[in-house]
Amino acid sequence: MSRRKTERLLNLVICLLATRRPLSAEQIRQAVPGYDRDGDEAFQRMFERDKNELREIGIPIDVVRDPWEDEPGYRIERESYELPEITLEPDEAAVLGLAAQVWQRASLAEAASGALLKLRAGGVATDRPVGASMGGSMSGGALELRVDTRDPAFPALWDAVRDRRVVRFDYRSAGSESVRARTVEPWGVVSRNGRWYVAGFDRDRQAPRVFRLSRVTGQVAVMGRPGAVEVPEGVDLRGMVGFPDDSTDERVAVVRVRQGTCEGLRQLAAAVRTGEHGWDEADLPFTDPERLAGWMASLGADVEVAGPPDAREAVIRRLKGAMA
Repeated sequence: MSRRKTERLLNLVICLLATRRPLSAEQIRQAVPGYDRDGDEAFQRMFERDKNELREIGIPIDVVRDPWEDEPGYRIERESYELPEITLEPDEAAVLGLAAQVWQRASLAEAASGALLKLRAGGVATDRPVGASMGGSMSGGALELRVDTRDPAFPALWDAVRDRRVVRFDYRSAGSESVRARTVEPWGVVSRNGRWYVAGFDRDRQAPRVFRLSRVTGQVAVMGRPGAVEVPEGVDLRGMVGFPDDSTDERVAVVRVRQGTCEGLRQLAAAVRTGEHGWDEADLPFTDPERLAGWMASLGADVEVAGPPDAREAVIRRLKGAMA
């Protein structure tokens, strides 16, 4: 099945799951990427094929005929679609958590969210986001385990590994603020202790190297043609990443937190002190300034890192990058 068709079918499922009321074929056509550029007859044929394929794999699409409407409506009832309660072993939950985070960072996830945005823009009420979280033991709720892959370089490096293409990026070395350009033949993207790395052949040093994604600055440039990178037989990517690349001594960041917000951060803090003018002060343990910066930047205006200086500067870099 082509990627374009896969995206369209996934978007169709998400669209029909998210809507609170049945949607007409025309509403689906406008909301689901992959339909909106086709002519009327082409759309009808494609839509019928897609409905049949989804039903063949067990996805129940209900047809609702309203006596006050000329056209039937379509939707997927959650009760018929959702799985019963499932309990996972820790190793099974870890695998699903990893797969879920990869999905969230993949381009398919961005395409899937487009259908919901179009529905809401068109005035169609939708339920809570479909597939918004996946993770550990599913007991009447969503799976909670997640692997943090907020690193901006992840999608481009993931695609480069898949397409076996050379990449070039600016990289900040451990324990230093100096940034140097690196040209790398990527062999794989690997997670270790919640951090993501790209392993491959460093053309500048003429040797295999590992790079932490949180230290990649700016955009990742793709070079050359697809298929140019040859991964050596028997290469052990996990073994390459299995050594500590810097100190993991735990430190404490002083974070100002807006009162009444960031309950998760407060739970993880070593101490929280009541402050003034609507702000509290939290002592937050951390080991990697870049990883801390990714978390703090995601909390927006509700937090402000007061120190140490390298953690504060890392947050400022993230926010400037987002503005750019």
